[in-house]
Amino acid sequence: MQLASKTYAVDGVAEVQELFHGRGWTDGLPIVPPTRDAVEACLDRVTMAPDRLIGIEPVRAMAVTAEKLAINAVMAGCLPMHFPAVVAAWTAMMQPEFLLHGATASTGGCAIFVVLNGPIRREIGASGTFNALGNSDRPTAVIGRALRLALINLLDVRPGGIDRSTLGHPGKFSFCVAEDEEDSTWQPLATLRGIPDGASAVTVMAAGAPRQIMNEWTTVPEEILETFAAEMRANQRHYSIYGGNYAIVVPKQLREHFQTAGWSKTDIANFLHGRARIQRREWADVGKGAVVRDRGDSVYPALPTPEHLLVVAAGGPAGGFGAVIPPWLGHKTRAVTVAIHACVDCGPEQT
Repeated sequence: MQLASKTYAVDGVAEVQELFHGRGWTDGLPIVPPTRDAVEACLDRVTMAPDRLIGIEPVRAMAVTAEKLAINAVMAGCLPMHFPAVVAAWTAMMQPEFLLHGATASTGGCAIFVVLNGPIRREIGASGTFNALGNSDRPTAVIGRALRLALINLLDVRPGGIDRSTLGHPGKFSFCVAEDEEDSTWQPLATLRGIPDGASAVTVMAAGAPRQIMNEWTTVPEEILETFAAEMRANQRHYSIYGGNYAIVVPKQLREHFQTAGWSKTDIANFLHGRARIQRREWADVGKGAVVRDRGDSVYPALPTPEHLLVVAAGGPAGGFGAVIPPWLGHKTRAVTVAIHACVDCGPEQT
């Protein structure tokens, strides 16, 4: 296999770390040296030639090849078995509707939220239970990190350069979760978004930091969802009034109340579409009265349609917690779902 990337001869792991840090090739954490054997193993896993084009960034027309992506995946700690998910996620991110350049160059500081669905979760040992949005397991940690390292090294998305984030958030290191499909009666997220049942897939969303909620004092679905809706409305008041993709993460304790009552993900989306909305005049209550002007009665839904909500079953078995993950910039960007091991020219699903 003929690789095109430049090689470096270094003595020892410590020297590797200093070389990569000194060149600005890392996210600040130690990396795994991307040896030829490790890179070739990733490419073999997806049966791709090194020069295989994964996609072209739509705004700056920058190409991403399989070899360059594999190098960054190895650096992030990926094994060959993780690489198909990285390829699929990058395929999704480079779709025009995702607005990758805007999401990575904005002062708003979003991160790429990734949801894994299908058999690949079990194959690679990804967990969707305890600490699901934290460092729950190796696969989700390294897959999410691979996306960030590739953004840095392939598209020059460095803080102060292309990345103009005022604050950012910790999800920029890694923001990947596996859906808990085995312990749920709900359809997987990818299936609801058009991927055939039983297929592996990734969904990517340009997202703000997760906002944790808690409601342990009721088993009534509508009352539980009022807590989620209140947090979505809070994001509209405190951050952006404009609607787009929101994700909610529903752990087992709350999920069981919905399932006992016969509520599906679609039922949840329909309810939140109706309840998560504010009037423009509410901005005056949070110090933004100057932009209300004569449009105080205008109503802004958090979700343009129910289909804009991504409902993810994940989290530990105990505690009445949940999370709302808000969009980076309303409807300007759309979540994209792509099947893993599918051709890069196949049409993705987006809403």
